[in-house]
Amino acid sequence: MSCFRPKGMSSYIVSFYLVLSVIAGLYGVTSDAFAKKINVVSTVAPITNLVKNVGGNLIDLHGIIPEGTDSHTFEPRPSDIGVIADADLIILNGLTLETPTEKLIGANCKPGVVVLKLGDNTISEEEWIFDFSFPKAEGNPNPHIWMNVPYAMRYVELIRDKLMVTDPDNKDLYTKRAELYLARLEQLDKSIQEAVNTVPPENRKLLTYHDSWAYFARRYGMTVIGAIQPSSFSEPSPREVARIIDQLNAEKVPAIFGSEVFPSKVLEQIGREAKVQYVDTLRDDDLPGPIGSREHTYIGMMVEDVKTMVKALGGTPEALREIDPSDLEN
Repeated sequence: MSCFRPKGMSSYIVSFYLVLSVIAGLYGVTSDAFAKKINVVSTVAPITNLVKNVGGNLIDLHGIIPEGTDSHTFEPRPSDIGVIADADLIILNGLTLETPTEKLIGANCKPGVVVLKLGDNTISEEEWIFDFSFPKAEGNPNPHIWMNVPYAMRYVELIRDKLMVTDPDNKDLYTKRAELYLARLEQLDKSIQEAVNTVPPENRKLLTYHDSWAYFARRYGMTVIGAIQPSSFSEPSPREVARIIDQLNAEKVPAIFGSEVFPSKVLEQIGREAKVQYVDTLRDDDLPGPIGSREHTYIGMMVEDVKTMVKALGGTPEALREIDPSDLEN
């Protein structure tokens, strides 16, 4: 392709770029600052935050599933089509978490774009967990594997590797950022285990609104004794409610847990009738605090969840006090 340049303009253009170079030098700006960033699309907030910590300001990042939205049923907006069509790298959880979004991507992504499904590349079928909200008869495993910190660490490694392939000029920076962030996640993992260990063994049981804690429980030595929300995402039947109350009476669990995003009158009723504490502030894909605050991160979400859980079950979350929830600096 050629471009039209009026006669006599060459010297002006050269002078213009010389001025730009001088200004850039004065302010310590290198030529890398003018390089085009790669466009990365992600889905739920915890995954978007993991990508942010690896990519920093080297990437243009767009998380297309708003926080506080049911990711299982979220229908992408028409405005998301352009974002998807521009993407150089698309990062999903997979394991059928974002089925409507996957369909939109398949219809609108540009040829050759890399689509990374983190969950599918982190655990094998033998490690899948099926439960009340995700029954085996329907074939879709529980997809919330980022609630297990070592699995989130694997996500970070996968994100790093795909960013390095997509943007090889910055591979050393992606490697360094991933190394720093993985060290933080390793400390988070250890501190969560220490905090859970303070809960009396007979209280290390979880009954929640949504089945988000299966992989967390398996990692940290807890038992999921039930969930309220069926696979249809409807309210449980009266018979199921009665069964859960009987189970709580038998298990003698001190607390049950609801969702910050989806308040449940049914779970509140169950807590009253079973005479157990009802805590409604757990979250699995909604980051705590205002956007931009130091706790509005994946690490911040895990710290707040575990503090809440451990306190309600009779433990002490002291081990989490020294965890820095903030993102890496750009």
